Amino acid sequence: MSPPSSLGPRQKPPLAAALIVTLAVATIVGLSLWYLVQPQPLLVQGEADATRIDIAARVDGRVGQRPVERGDTVTAGQLLVAIDNPELLAKLREAQSAKAVASADLARILVGTRAEVVAARKAALAAAEADAKLNQQTFGRTQQLTQRDFAPIQKLDEATASLDVSQRAVQQAKFAYDEAVAGYTPEERGVARASVAKADAALATLQAQVDEMTVTAPIASQVYQIGAERGEYVSPGVPLLSLIDLSDVWLRFDLREDLIKGLKIGDRFDVKIPALGDRQITVAIRTIATRGEYAGWRATRATGDFDLRTFEVRAYPTAPIADLRPGMSAYAAWSASR
Repeated sequence: MSPPSSLGPRQKPPLAAALIVTLAVATIVGLSLWYLVQPQPLLVQGEADATRIDIAARVDGRVGQRPVERGDTVTAGQLLVAIDNPELLAKLREAQSAKAVASADLARILVGTRAEVVAARKAALAAAEADAKLNQQTFGRTQQLTQRDFAPIQKLDEATASLDVSQRAVQQAKFAYDEAVAGYTPEERGVARASVAKADAALATLQAQVDEMTVTAPIASQVYQIGAERGEYVSPGVPLLSLIDLSDVWLRFDLREDLIKGLKIGDRFDVKIPALGDRQITVAIRTIATRGEYAGWRATRATGDFDLRTFEVRAYPTAPIADLRPGMSAYAAWSASR
């Protein structure tokens, strides 16, 4: 008969193991429940964007030169596109000739009547006065002869008519001489100046159109898209190419209005850029603007819910990020407290 105390030590190990397993299971369940009840941060996704400049043609013609390609970095004032338009250049030369003619006519009027013209008018006046003097003498002799009946009345009438014609000729020659001495009137000078101004305006208009045939970069930027190939005919308003300013890159987030509660200009938060190896950067909010009605978040229940507007939030990196490019995705952990 075995002693009773030999059964006790054999039953203790299974009981201890059961207690350990029970505690482990309870711990796991407790941790799981605790984790489930904890508020999880919302991940919001945004996209990098930059200032985009669309360059369009202002004159028609064919693309003669396009020395840049997509992805090229250009400086301010660098040639992007040169448009060929021979007809426009011919109109410019015509306007330049018209301006030269108007300027020459104004100079002629401002100088006044030529000295040769004044001398000729003066000589014509002297000749008319001499002729009138001769006719006056002829009239006097004819009148005396007619009074003595040595000449018919017809001769007196002829002498009278000749004297009247010569006197009128003297008046006409004197007016012409005075006109030559006085020169052009203020009205004529004004018309000449107006003609020059009109020619200047026409020339400036055509010169501005010719200048638009050469398209240059307004700022230092990068060629983003090409819209016209060499030899292609373009019309005014047709996009030629697009530029992006890599010095002005921001992150755009489209958020429901309930997520921007308490958000204000100047707030900072951290985001990660997957394209840069989940690099974390700090950004600051500069713009909070509502989107259009088409961008609203619609309610999913007929009652107890309402539509929410969408707001665009622009956040700029607090430090320059050389590798950040438009189109890259960004995400941030967005908690309710934010």
